[in-house]
Amino acid sequence: MHPNSPKFNAVTRREFLWRFGGGLGGIAMAHLLGESGLLADTPRPEFNGGLHHPAKIKRVIQLFMNGGASQCDLFDYKPALIKGSGQKFDPGEKVEAATSTPGNMMKSPFDWKQHGNSGRWVSSTIPHMAECVDDMTFLMAMHSKTNVHGPGVYLQTTGFLLPGFPCMGSWISYGLGSLNQNLPTFVVLPDSRGLPYNAKSSFSSGFLPVVHQGTIIKASAQNPIADLFPPDSAKFVTKSAETNGLALLQKLNRDYAQHHPGDSRLDARIASYELAARMQLSAPDVLNLAGETEATKKLYGLDNKDTENFGRNCLLARRLIERDVRFVQVWSGTNGSSDNWDNHADIKKELGFITNAVDQPIASLIKDMKARGLFKDTLLIWTTEFGRMPFSQGSVGRDHNGGTFVTWMMGPGLKPGFSFGESDEWSWRAEKNQTDCYDMHATILHLLGINHEKLTFRHNGINRRLTDVHGELISDILA
Repeated sequence: MHPNSPKFNAVTRREFLWRFGGGLGGIAMAHLLGESGLLADTPRPEFNGGLHHPAKIKRVIQLFMNGGASQCDLFDYKPALIKGSGQKFDPGEKVEAATSTPGNMMKSPFDWKQHGNSGRWVSSTIPHMAECVDDMTFLMAMHSKTNVHGPGVYLQTTGFLLPGFPCMGSWISYGLGSLNQNLPTFVVLPDSRGLPYNAKSSFSSGFLPVVHQGTIIKASAQNPIADLFPPDSAKFVTKSAETNGLALLQKLNRDYAQHHPGDSRLDARIASYELAARMQLSAPDVLNLAGETEATKKLYGLDNKDTENFGRNCLLARRLIERDVRFVQVWSGTNGSSDNWDNHADIKKELGFITNAVDQPIASLIKDMKARGLFKDTLLIWTTEFGRMPFSQGSVGRDHNGGTFVTWMMGPGLKPGFSFGESDEWSWRAEKNQTDCYDMHATILHLLGINHEKLTFRHNGINRRLTDVHGELISDILA
């Protein structure tokens, strides 16, 4: 047939290949082949095989204390601070604070006691976590580049001070993929009272494909997962209407795919629709705590209004991990300086309030996971964006301190009851074996079987990674 014939529809080579291999059928086929590990460049996320070396863990729960948890009132015991309390803080150089005029040295209003065989000093405001110190691995000289909440949260979650970069959960989703096709790979459980600093961008996939962003579940809300089911008022959403709507959507997607080959936003949208359909069957079971014993609910503090909401999130985190969700992030604290870890006015009252809400649930999560054998392949992390100053703000508050703070981790591949690093005699700055977010991220990826320098994504001409151009494996804490 002559090319000028009106029946001849010329197509470009790219369009021809897309129509026959890159339409929705091609997407589905690629997805299935990838899940089966039959594509040459598709990583196989086996547990012990790892992406780059044998893995110690395959799942992670991160407990993020939003607002700047005070290390010198929780885990960093300093006799010199107690002895010098009330005196001028004079380390021999200029002293500044983020939002206030530095006051005198101020000892913790809480009592201190050594716990466990490791002899870890812990304050009396977290008695339940104190019982678990022999299973924890402490980073006692964490450091941040900033004293400001928003950038500080970005730094600890994404490795960058600015927005627009993927968080750790997204990088892990991108690198290892899903363990359970009926649930999201990366789940976020925010504080029941609101989102943290930076709101949803704290769980963003940044420049990674959108499919890797965190799925928010508000465990205490009437509808924990937004828009998973139609509202009761939408009586027009019948089975036949839904079928017709999906058929129309499929046609629109097919048309779009043919005219926009390689657009990952469509892939992500299709994947989210498919996941939502599967979650309509799987999510209600995960969120339904009716099958948990009364003893378990009491263990997590669901019978106490102070611990109920955070306890529910911790229990839900355990249930998600049991169902092979790859990364679960649990937040304590909201955006603002009240009722969270941002204790500017009264450290005893404000810190006591928030530790009362989380101490029992966190310790219960640890004990429950141990009893169920979940620590054989799961890492638990407790962290924050920065610490607080050893001197007073006003009379009894504390200002932001990026100079030093504490993180602890638990799980296989780590030395239990071990601490690495040390702050100075006042808990003002990291002094010995300082660790930054890059080192922590590199170590977490290592435990997952990932070399942090090899997990990259090409963006704007740069091979980006979670650890930027930094990061050293904290080999001293590895078992």
